[in-house]
Amino acid sequence: MLAVQLTVGCTDQTGPQSVLAEPPPEHESENSLTPFLDPDKLFLRSGVVMVVDEDAGSVLFERNTDERRPIASLTKLMTAMVTLDAGLPEDEVITITRADRDRLRGSGSKVSFGTKLSRHDMLKIALAGSENRAAAALGRTYPGGTEAMVAAMNEKARRLGMGDTTFRDPTGLHRGNMSTAADLVTMVEAAYRYPAIREFTTVGIDYVTDLRSGWKVRFYNTNRLVRSKMWDIDLSKTGYIAAAGHCLVMRAEIAGRPVILILLNSWGELSKYGDANRIRRWLDHADRKARETARVAEASEG
Repeated sequence: MLAVQLTVGCTDQTGPQSVLAEPPPEHESENSLTPFLDPDKLFLRSGVVMVVDEDAGSVLFERNTDERRPIASLTKLMTAMVTLDAGLPEDEVITITRADRDRLRGSGSKVSFGTKLSRHDMLKIALAGSENRAAAALGRTYPGGTEAMVAAMNEKARRLGMGDTTFRDPTGLHRGNMSTAADLVTMVEAAYRYPAIREFTTVGIDYVTDLRSGWKVRFYNTNRLVRSKMWDIDLSKTGYIAAAGHCLVMRAEIAGRPVILILLNSWGELSKYGDANRIRRWLDHADRKARETARVAEASEG
């Protein structure tokens, strides 16, 4: 079991101010990639895209970033934050019941009715494995129940300045869970402040223990890129319902800098991964051009 304290993090914190809240600098920073980026050479298949250089506070690429759309299981990042904010005991045993079944989409699950998991493991499989029953159980056992959790999720979104975001359930199955790419950048920034969320969302393959039987329930991260040696991912979450299309958010180290990627309404199951790889190559190419330009300039000055 991963040694993570669920109460470690940002108890009732709104997280950092979004990099998008500050006006752009008058002059590009010395390590800015912006002068070396050609948007016309980036062909993406996601309907909504936002790429942010978090350190520089600059948007490197954007498409339909203010379009308000269903966000599916990206919702679970906010579910995790309010669960951690509540400071609930991580070792408390929670039982999956029929109340946790998916009534909207009829999706399957690796955790059968009667499965008993610690809150620690319930949160881990909800984030990494995107288990809807686990997220529903976290809502059901939240102080005041699911309705209180959803209210807390909406209140936290308001405090974070996510003015175009609304939550209707903790799983993301409800198409009324809505946001924009710009708001999701803020949510990723806030979620990154929680060590447990960073760790759980980047687990590649793991298991949780059913305390009823002692059996191990194995699961894979729904983001296949976390298992790739080509990527250095700090936080991630996928999502899909028909109304949302295929979605992916990540914070990753690319070209020597922390980059936030928001990909919504990708037309195919694998398209979001193809788009993420195309963005990484695009940024790496710009970084190489920037370094070569700096070397030439330094040599000419010498």
